[in-house]
Amino acid sequence: MKPVDLQAETETEAEPDDFKALSAEEAAQWRQRHPTLSPWRIVAVQAAVCVLVALVAWAFGARMGWSAGYGGLAVVLPAALLARGMQRKRATAGAAMAALMGWELAKLALTVAMLAAAPRLVPGLSWLALLAGMVVVMKTYWIALVARPGVRKTV
Repeated sequence: MKPVDLQAETETEAEPDDFKALSAEEAAQWRQRHPTLSPWRIVAVQAAVCVLVALVAWAFGARMGWSAGYGGLAVVLPAALLARGMQRKRATAGAAMAALMGWELAKLALTVAMLAAAPRLVPGLSWLALLAGMVVVMKTYWIALVARPGVRKTV
């Protein structure tokens, strides 16, 4: 049996609490300064970038264009699945977390299935172009998050 360190327990209890509850007015002001961002907007931006990446890759040949486009699609379709699955309101935080984990698992499974099917679906598949399309489209959501309206810009 491990000895209990009572000193450590009392030290953490004695620390001041930095948490301050917001009033209704302060919460409304915070919500106004930090508007919510629809996941569908992020999916739409990713889809647009997917098309753009495919067109740019097409300049290097149709094989590259199809491969890069499919790579982007392997990001966009699973993201749309997750966004759709998370739209329903959950009764508790635990249920919301379980739903998030479940839909994230489904998203991962769809991505893996799409990558496994790529050699059969894309004629003359270029794995490098597919990977490039995936990476560019995947990183797009950071741009969508940073460029959204209401985000405070630092100088």
